[in-house]
Amino acid sequence: MAKKKASKEAAVAETSVEELKLDEPKLEEPKAEENGEKKPKKLVRAILGGEKVITESSDDAREFYNQSRFGNLSGSGKVELSLLEALYLMEKGRLQIESESGKVLAFEMYLKKARKAEPNFWIRYCVFRDMRNRGYIIKTALKFGADFRVYDRGVKPGEDHARWIVYPVHEGETLTWYEFAAKNRVAHSTKKRLLIGIVDDEGDVTYYEIKWMRP
Repeated sequence: MAKKKASKEAAVAETSVEELKLDEPKLEEPKAEENGEKKPKKLVRAILGGEKVITESSDDAREFYNQSRFGNLSGSGKVELSLLEALYLMEKGRLQIESESGKVLAFEMYLKKARKAEPNFWIRYCVFRDMRNRGYIIKTALKFGADFRVYDRGVKPGEDHARWIVYPVHEGETLTWYEFAAKNRVAHSTKKRLLIGIVDDEGDVTYYEIKWMRP
């Protein structure tokens, strides 16, 4: 028993934590059109069904996936978005989400439904939104035992492996040493860097990168 306890303490001792300064949010330059004005993007319609949001089958909808890897492209030409991805696109004025009965969902109503479907939804969304605003592609990482995986700027899933796995945590939460060590083991076993995204009450995110060290 003592030996098992010592091994856990050693695993924690062999890590270092430091604040990670990610690139600042990307600001898109307006594209000039022939008439000198930027052409507004078309609002894409989508249906909320359970824990997925399914878009219409259109070129504008498929652009979400083709350009920025939002969701997954289905055989029917529709895009299947996660609840997080759909809320982000709604906030950006690109997506109109409707209920299965055809009722348009306002932001607060959609958020209420998403929170009911996914525990810790808002904290996870704050990290998702922040990463996307900074120009990083962020996807779920359930098969790795983490919340998200994040790719370097300019890298799309399938082109290379993700650089980080990310755990969003509210600043008021606490982690036991066992939980902290478990997250380190997941990152180490998947050959990815570990980020803890600390979300404050205003929704701002500070990132800490945890690295393995050999004393």
